[in-house]
Amino acid sequence: MLQSAETTTAEALVKDTTTQTFVKDVIEESKHQPVLVDFWAEWCGPCKQLTPVLEKAVKAAKGKVKLVKMDIDKHPAIPGQMGIQSIPAVIAFVNGQPADGFMGALPESQVIAFLERLTKDHIGGEAKDLVEAADAALAAGDAAGAADLYAQILAEDSSNVPALAGLVRCYVQTGALDKARQSLAMIPARRARTRRTGQDRWTDRRA
Repeated sequence: MLQSAETTTAEALVKDTTTQTFVKDVIEESKHQPVLVDFWAEWCGPCKQLTPVLEKAVKAAKGKVKLVKMDIDKHPAIPGQMGIQSIPAVIAFVNGQPADGFMGALPESQVIAFLERLTKDHIGGEAKDLVEAADAALAAGDAAGAADLYAQILAEDSSNVPALAGLVRCYVQTGALDKARQSLAMIPARRARTRRTGQDRWTDRRA
């Protein structure tokens, strides 16, 4: 039941709109919390890259912001009135008015920064709190409890590097070295950065 309720809530944060429902879905709704309007089209490749990033970030905001998607080919009137000439274009509405926006397929980090600026709040803070709790449990010698917490985080975000690294430490402490290697292999290569400090040199071994 809880999972079903969470799914329903997440779905309510993201919806499609039309010319007829735009006032209700965007103008009126933005008087309660910011609403992002994602102007897109089926033929737009960058749109298909951006939309999943937007949906993930909005769901992580836990109701602080909503996402409304509008297909400009099916519903050209609103984007025409707003002067939308290039897509993807994202416009944030606050209190019934356009307040901010961006164009192009931004990476996830920049989308989250945009939402944080819009909502004046940190996005994804709950995951950070769970990581800290798991780290504390691991430091106290409760590897099993820490592993459960890290697993909760990874169920929501499978690429959360601090949680993956913590899970590796849990497996090492309990002697499950094969599982440790498997978890280590899941850490995105892009997170490993080349760095030199004096004579120390760290390199991404996957390169």
